Amino acid sequence: MEVRENFSKSKSMELPRKVVIGHDALLEVETVCDSLKLGKTAVTVVDETTKKVAGDAVMGILSDGAYTVEDFVITEADRETIEEVKTVALENGASFLLGVGGGRPIDVAKCASTDAGLPFISVPTAASHDGIVSSRASIKSDNGRESIVAQSPMAVIMDTYVISQSPHRLLAAGCADIISNSTAVKDWLLARNLKNEYYSSYAASLSEMTAELMIQKAESIKPKLEESAWFVAKALVSSGVAMSIAGTSRPASGSEHLFSHALDNISKPPAQHGEQCGVGTIMMMYLHGGDWERIRNGLLAVGAPTSARGMDISEDDIIEALITAHEVKKDRYTILGDAGLTRDAAENLARTTRVI
Repeated sequence: MEVRENFSKSKSMELPRKVVIGHDALLEVETVCDSLKLGKTAVTVVDETTKKVAGDAVMGILSDGAYTVEDFVITEADRETIEEVKTVALENGASFLLGVGGGRPIDVAKCASTDAGLPFISVPTAASHDGIVSSRASIKSDNGRESIVAQSPMAVIMDTYVISQSPHRLLAAGCADIISNSTAVKDWLLARNLKNEYYSSYAASLSEMTAELMIQKAESIKPKLEESAWFVAKALVSSGVAMSIAGTSRPASGSEHLFSHALDNISKPPAQHGEQCGVGTIMMMYLHGGDWERIRNGLLAVGAPTSARGMDISEDDIIEALITAHEVKKDRYTILGDAGLTRDAAENLARTTRVI
């Protein structure tokens, strides 16, 4: 008689319970909060710009709906600011936080709410990267920036009009971050094959499909066009969901992200996160033996940079980032391997792909 092993797999996924995308979605903030039954006291995390763009509107809508709301204006996403927001939230008896803005306010709200044991809602004013939906946060550190694990938002509210009015550079960076999934998935598969790393075909397929659709639609992404904001917003949500399904950032973060993180630590100042990842994707796709020129053309079509000059970063910084990228996250195996690239190999790669 055949003896079978007991099935013992278990999986936990953290997904947003509400996602609202569209014109005037900002007006739905009270309805969303009511439906989630989060309580009536909140702290909104904003910066000086996003306070004017959407923060004040969010506070006004919630205040009119009998919510007690206080805003916290930040200047940087670092551990000190996160601790300050957490303290204010707990001292005020806040039942939830809202991150209103681009990367920094959302990352601070994400981390502070995690530390305080409170839920948070993501209200992006720009679609510049998939962190607006994911459980990852980019925080300033002594060596540049570090990527840390926090919690996923309980809800995401993306007003396509507000997003369409943000600088096109930010939307293009979001497109580039999505396109970078192309090499992230290849690195993940490589790690499974060579290192026996956990791999989710469902998450990988969703991430890969999202990147492919973005490349196909690249020509239609235009400045100030709400339809473009609509498409990019949905793609960023898909990318975030892929990471939630996987329980890791692997579906959307590979060697191209290691290159970007290395640039964060080297270049002063660095370019937009998505821009750096896009340029990294060109080079990493070359190393994978894939169609790197298609990646390059897709980035050009959405208005994202494809070179050091386009990012206003020195060629030396590009080379140094390529050489040191493999050291950023030594537990994450990618096409860069354990030893990384030599200086000659890095220079040849950057020149062949026309990055320098």
